[in-house]
Amino acid sequence: MTGPDVLGPPGPRPFAAPTNGVHARGIRRSFGPVHAVQGIDLDAPPGHVTALVGPNGAGKTTVLLVLATLLKPDAGEVRVGGFDPVTQAGEVRARMGWSPDVFGLYDNLTCREYLEVMAAAYSVPKRARPDRAAALLHLARLPEKADAPVHSLSRGQKQRLGLVRSLVHDPSVLLLDEPASGLDPRSRVELRDLLRRLAGEGRAVVVSSHILSDLEEVADRVVFVDAGRTVGQHAIGELPAARSIRKYRLRALDGPALRDALERAGVGWVEAGHAGLDVEVLGGEPSAARLLAELVAAGVAVTAFAPLGGALEATYLDLVEGQR
Repeated sequence: MTGPDVLGPPGPRPFAAPTNGVHARGIRRSFGPVHAVQGIDLDAPPGHVTALVGPNGAGKTTVLLVLATLLKPDAGEVRVGGFDPVTQAGEVRARMGWSPDVFGLYDNLTCREYLEVMAAAYSVPKRARPDRAAALLHLARLPEKADAPVHSLSRGQKQRLGLVRSLVHDPSVLLLDEPASGLDPRSRVELRDLLRRLAGEGRAVVVSSHILSDLEEVADRVVFVDAGRTVGQHAIGELPAARSIRKYRLRALDGPALRDALERAGVGWVEAGHAGLDVEVLGGEPSAARLLAELVAAGVAVTAFAPLGGALEATYLDLVEGQR
């Protein structure tokens, strides 16, 4: 999703860089006898992409609805952009962009009209709305759809339109629930680039997704939730699994030579068919780097050496298992 600047030309931001992101402590929310959220803490500082990770039913969407002023918590303290979503909802909405997993679109409006209506709802000056809509359509790679009705878009196109709609009022906090849903691989890469750019401008970006590989590439921080509770918060570079035992998959031009070299190094392996060999490495990336260096020094023509699953996925699974 590339194109002209959404929020104006390069240069100073149109408002002062935010001093507050998202801070939540002890959020609780029940729906009758169902305790959807039982104590979630979350910090999303400005200038960072914070990933919210957990299985279906963990409470991620409920928490995002609370942050977006759309659901009142039963308990807990919440600040979005420095304001309370319960008592200062208007202040929060003026600073917060919200893109839900499933959102309603005005199907009979054109894409241009839809974005201009959203701009009007956020009190964007009338004469600025056409340019803002055009810039957002370029960002979503939909300029040729400007005069097409929204109902004619594919699911992925509608997802992109809904995402850029959340930027129409230049928010300092972005809340994105499954933003990659329905996107093709190219659009997912462009989404990652866009989120990094928006965080680089000083915004606090909170993104929930099941695609952990995408999150690991874009996020600075991660908040793990399970069964309605926070089970861990970490900087991506400090995930516990990155320093523990991890599985790696190896391939080489000469399979027997690879096996012999691993045996000499005292490393066991498991056959993975034509995919290669799976090994367990204790000590994270430094140990993996040493093993690769040893194999190359032994003359093994290694063609692939990569972890099976990312540190984000491994840490999440370890945390969840520890809670059960």
